[in-house]
Amino acid sequence: MFDPVIAPSGTLLGLLQRGRGDGTLHALAAPRAEALAALNHCVLDDPRHDWQVENRSLYYARLYLDLHGGLQEIEAHLFGAEDHLDTEEGRTGLALAVLGHLASYGRHDALLLLRRYAAGGANWAWALDELALRDDDAGLRTLALPVLARFPATAEGEAELAAAVRDAFEPRPWRLWAEDPRPAVGARITAAREQGSFDRWQRQLRPTGPRPGWSVQAVLDWAQEGLERGTELHLPAARCLVAVAGPEDRDLILATAAGGPDGARCAALHYLAESQDPAALDLVERAAGEGSRTVAEAAVAAFERMCGEAAVDRARGWIHRPDALGAASAGMLAFRGGPQDSPLVLGALRESVRAQGPDAAALYPLVDGAGRLGIACAAPVLRHVYRETASSQLRGRTARALAATDAGFASGFAVECLWDCEETTRELAALHAETGDVRVAERLRRLAADPAEEAEVQTAVRNRIGPDLDLPV
Repeated sequence: MFDPVIAPSGTLLGLLQRGRGDGTLHALAAPRAEALAALNHCVLDDPRHDWQVENRSLYYARLYLDLHGGLQEIEAHLFGAEDHLDTEEGRTGLALAVLGHLASYGRHDALLLLRRYAAGGANWAWALDELALRDDDAGLRTLALPVLARFPATAEGEAELAAAVRDAFEPRPWRLWAEDPRPAVGARITAAREQGSFDRWQRQLRPTGPRPGWSVQAVLDWAQEGLERGTELHLPAARCLVAVAGPEDRDLILATAAGGPDGARCAALHYLAESQDPAALDLVERAAGEGSRTVAEAAVAAFERMCGEAAVDRARGWIHRPDALGAASAGMLAFRGGPQDSPLVLGALRESVRAQGPDAAALYPLVDGAGRLGIACAAPVLRHVYRETASSQLRGRTARALAATDAGFASGFAVECLWDCEETTRELAALHAETGDVRVAERLRRLAADPAEEAEVQTAVRNRIGPDLDLPV
């Protein structure tokens, strides 16, 4: 799947793709046709780099309601010929989630589209999960036969049905169908549920991996064998070493960490880092500089898990390295450094934005660190990251840092954040937004009354409504 193309942040489309609060505000002020075109573009071509951690569906659903938008574009997207050619759930997942929220707001047309797609669409399981949360029992019962028709009455089909029942995110439809008196429905679902339970039991009876009594060498060999099979077992092997290694095994582990085969070496590095061994930092530095890519990545990951003062002190010397260990050192100082490390964290933040742009993975800990350390002079670069990043997760963390570093946050970005796509960002805004702005008071009232809003956001809103707005809760 290709990375989405994100429009400039100063455009309506770019704002909506990012899920910024200003996107909603600009859309409501723009010509309705233009706003709906930009909204449909976002819903039909998911703009998120990682749809599993970034939220957009409630944000877009609310905008459909505010714009009184129709669902013809979504319908054409769901039921087009491409649905049978591209069955990846990412193609239709956002549209289905938006329909789910619209159904919860009482849009019957959205509910009907979900039912139709659950009966005939490629990503039917997602649609069924949305319906499990919003549809009534009668509506769900009408889907039993269309869904079961996807699974032929063969050994292979029954196995696929058992897996579908076992792995369902929302079990309500399957439980409802299991009560159906028809043999082709109730009895079949019951058998599939029993088979799924049996499969879990069988997996529990066939555990793989270390057994009690394994030696240190056996654990290291297991880690190496896993890497050769294409499975990284560094971390579980390191945990096993904690259980089986004694003082007499230190020389073997040190030798493996210094020059053993890659899989065993990675496990040894993680073990030494976790146990805060005095030799760990030197071995990490050596592995990061001269080991294979797998070993170098494991060395950096092991260093990031260290929390002692020795690691923090070493990070001060490594932060200027131009490699992954230097970036990890900057992150460690951001998380665990003291006020004296503020110039180093600020320098790393500026350099990361300059060299890698506003979406760099290295920015996450640095943004958090700027807020934790209260680096006031970081506010300009934080404002730039807030405006430009395509990641709503990073924007939310940047907003939190701005709340700690920017005196103008409460009357500036905090107001916009009340319309943000991320609930944690809306919660932050509810705590900080300046209530002298008339838009803030009205938005807080709406969030407090919205049944789809997260409980944490509503708690923050109601805490502000009481003392600040003198309104009944």
